[in-house]
Amino acid sequence: MHVLFVCNSNVCRSVIAERLTLAFAADNDLPGLTAESAGTRALVGFPPEPLAAETIASLGGDATGFKARKLKPEMVDRADLVLAMTESLRDQVAELAFGVAPRTFTLAEAHRIAKVTGAKSIAALHRARNDLAYVGRENIADPIGLSPGAFLEVGDQIAELLFPLLQALAPHEQTELTGDDERPGLVIEPAPARPLSAFLAAQRRR
Repeated sequence: MHVLFVCNSNVCRSVIAERLTLAFAADNDLPGLTAESAGTRALVGFPPEPLAAETIASLGGDATGFKARKLKPEMVDRADLVLAMTESLRDQVAELAFGVAPRTFTLAEAHRIAKVTGAKSIAALHRARNDLAYVGRENIADPIGLSPGAFLEVGDQIAELLFPLLQALAPHEQTELTGDDERPGLVIEPAPARPLSAFLAAQRRR
């Protein structure tokens, strides 16, 4: 399962999510779980904001070698799942490529649907989306320019939403699917994983 994370500048929120996903994949022995990130107004070529890099490290990830990239349609095309940091960004992504909307969510939205419904596939998340319409905002605020504490809060928020979602959607096997709203060749089922609390504790001790 290839996940694309999207924010504005691609030096804070989306890179935190990308690198935590890679750490999660390595920690849970999930070589088929990959991730990248991009920004709609990316600071192309810039490394992560220093406080974002510190946040990534504090949660067990590695920001080494990262450079910000601008979001392009081909990135959306190759992603099995697109997770945006805000509703506005989600809607922008949905306009970039034909048929991408069923696999595009905010991170908070996808987490909520999976938690409430027990969805084990991206197609199931999409099917439940309209039945679980949420009256409110499901955005992760941009911490750029704020305090170190604000970055840690955002990092913790991303981790708390992301890790359970990845546990639910961990790639198990690929089987051809049918249906207009399903992506061919993708079936996602849960893989054994340690409890979230244990995983977070392990990352904090590193």
